[in-house]
Amino acid sequence: MFENLSDRLTKTLKNISGRGRLTEDNIKDTLREVRMALLEADVALPVIREFIANVKTRAVGQEVSKSLSPGQIFVKIVQSELEAAMGEANEGLDLKAVPPAVILMAGLQGAGKTTSVAKLAKFLTEREKKKVLVVSADVYRPAAIKQLETLANEIGVEFFPSDISQKPIKIANAAIEQAKKKFIDVVIVDTAGRLHVDEDMMTEIQQLHSHVNPVETLFVVDAMTGQDAANTAKAFNEALPLTGIILTKTDGDARGGAALSIRHITGKPIKFLGVGEKIEALEPFHPDRIASRILGMGDVLSLIEEVEQKVDRKKAEQLAKKVKSGKGFDLEDFREQLIQMKSMGGMMGLMDKLPGMGNMSEQVKGQMDDKMTVRMEAIINSMTPGERQRPDVIKGSRKRRIAAGSGTQIQDVNKLLKQFTQMQKMMKKMSGKGGMQKMMRSMKGMMPPGGMGGMGGPGGPGGMFRK
Repeated sequence: MFENLSDRLTKTLKNISGRGRLTEDNIKDTLREVRMALLEADVALPVIREFIANVKTRAVGQEVSKSLSPGQIFVKIVQSELEAAMGEANEGLDLKAVPPAVILMAGLQGAGKTTSVAKLAKFLTEREKKKVLVVSADVYRPAAIKQLETLANEIGVEFFPSDISQKPIKIANAAIEQAKKKFIDVVIVDTAGRLHVDEDMMTEIQQLHSHVNPVETLFVVDAMTGQDAANTAKAFNEALPLTGIILTKTDGDARGGAALSIRHITGKPIKFLGVGEKIEALEPFHPDRIASRILGMGDVLSLIEEVEQKVDRKKAEQLAKKVKSGKGFDLEDFREQLIQMKSMGGMMGLMDKLPGMGNMSEQVKGQMDDKMTVRMEAIINSMTPGERQRPDVIKGSRKRRIAAGSGTQIQDVNKLLKQFTQMQKMMKKMSGKGGMQKMMRSMKGMMPPGGMGGMGGPGGPGGMFRK
């Protein structure tokens, strides 16, 4: 998400960040570029006007003229105004109510509403330790009811059955009654979507809302519709007392206009981002972290949280003990690392959150795409257990067999073995004395020229790879 906007803004702000002095002229040129970048990102015009006016007022004011590095202060102003446009800080769900707390999900057809119900149920179960029940009041699409039942079984949450002969209000009330009997904390109600905003739909959902009295009314909207996402959210906000937005399909949206426009147009916060098709691909929305990502500064906090949640600690500890005991790091361990990486959104998902990665050349990014990870895993899967434990036995005929079995070329097998050898050396260094420093030095050698995108001032992100 935000790739295009991030590329434009980082290039534009790079030109001004080194300036010792800011003038009306050089601010004007930079702001013109910033305006163009926001327009291309499909940000709503009123949002752009206010954003540019705020940045200009602050840039020619006291906080810049008194600074020793005006260019850097200007970048900080742009960052804080991006945060302000998106809502300052993360606003979580307010579930402080007599159980069960009811969450009502609204949105157009095709926005990913039913999937978002399941994602939110999983999020609340795993991270908030809540007991959740899901119910579908979409009596127009039997497939939507079946889909929610399948997803509920997959994630292990309670599902309340419903069918198309029932009325939405009766379905929701019956589900809430059952939740009370079973001491369930949260009930998530999926509602019917339409292809466009219409009066009948609004009347039906307004009536449902007044009967179930939800603590949270979340509007689910597709990020890829850009400005339209903000306008649709506005129409729903006028009909319903929305408490927040879930922005879906953000992994396919390179522009990010919706995320920057919704708060301004509706006055309601984005609470979650749908970041992929997988059921765990739902992230709380942090404006400060997103602003940092847009400006190519990375999002290390989200990366740490992701590692905490998704890395299998038991397996990680077993691997650490194995390496420390001198048993070494084999291809089975390497395969396990690739699987863990995939669970965290793949190589590019991790790269997006690392500082300075936005400045990497397309050639380097091309070498790190997620197809490469899938290919590497396929190659290891085509090996025998013995070959995985002793990669040195993999010679000519074995390489041909492995390449044929994984649908790759012999040079791909060679490349994997070379990368594995580098990883093995790194693990060896880690297990010895002063392991972490040694590993950092190795990583520095593996980085593209100029470190991590050249962001290498002593205190800059690239600085951590220095000796």
